Amino acid sequence: MLAQQRDRLDQVPNPLAPDNLKKIGVRLGIGALVVWGIAFALPTWIPKAVAGAVTLLVLGVLAWAYRFTTRTKAVTDILRSADTEEGRKQAMERLATEFKEGDPAATFAKAQLQLQEDPRAALATLETIKLDRVMASVADEARSQRAMIHLILGETDKARALADGIDLSRHKEAKVRGTMATVIGEAWGRSGQAKRAIELLETFDLDDPEYQDLKPQLLRALAFAYAWGDQLSKMRNVLRQLEKLNVQILMGFITKKKHPGGVNPKGVHPALEKEALKLLQRSAAIPRQMQFR
Repeated sequence: MLAQQRDRLDQVPNPLAPDNLKKIGVRLGIGALVVWGIAFALPTWIPKAVAGAVTLLVLGVLAWAYRFTTRTKAVTDILRSADTEEGRKQAMERLATEFKEGDPAATFAKAQLQLQEDPRAALATLETIKLDRVMASVADEARSQRAMIHLILGETDKARALADGIDLSRHKEAKVRGTMATVIGEAWGRSGQAKRAIELLETFDLDDPEYQDLKPQLLRALAFAYAWGDQLSKMRNVLRQLEKLNVQILMGFITKKKHPGGVNPKGVHPALEKEALKLLQRSAAIPRQMQFR
């Protein structure tokens, strides 16, 4: 999970990256010059006051964007060093001392580190982000990550409530949209909204290079949606694709009753579990003695 988060931070295009900030600055600068040109062409002081206020606003936005980018880069650098238990401990200490309490970037990073050992602790950390006090896009990210953890814990209803609050239209970057869609789709598919889940997930082209890193998650969500949507032939096709990618992913469809060492994933359709078990037995990933009763 931590490696995937680092990869995601590396690969998702950042609209506030230095090159993009430079372009934004040039555009805003040109706009400011036009505003000041109009202000000086008008005789009264009011247009000049308006131009000054607009300029201050623009400078404030650029300053915020620069600080945001700097914090995001710092968090990414900290996560890179967290490959070991000692590295995670040091990363947690740095996040606590180098960032203000409540900083969203640091909060997300702390939750990712905690998720390695204690999903409940990660969930509690994410719940400190006040959804009504942060930018809408940040609130959606918090909802998505909290919903993902609830799905891991088998708490489908709680995941569904959070997924319903995510607005994908606010997110233009392909991988951000894809990541959130996998969570939304799985939550819907496992909670009685299979049709909506299928309609959403089928908008993503699994052969698109933009979504190659997300293909296992997209296929997993589709498996749930197709099963509950009674599209069993499509479900079987998806499971075969997952088997080729990594047969161990199929373990996520086996309930605790059949797989004592795992988590009971509420919302697993009986046909989905049966087909996944068949493929796992064929691959010798689990003993053939594990049969349905």
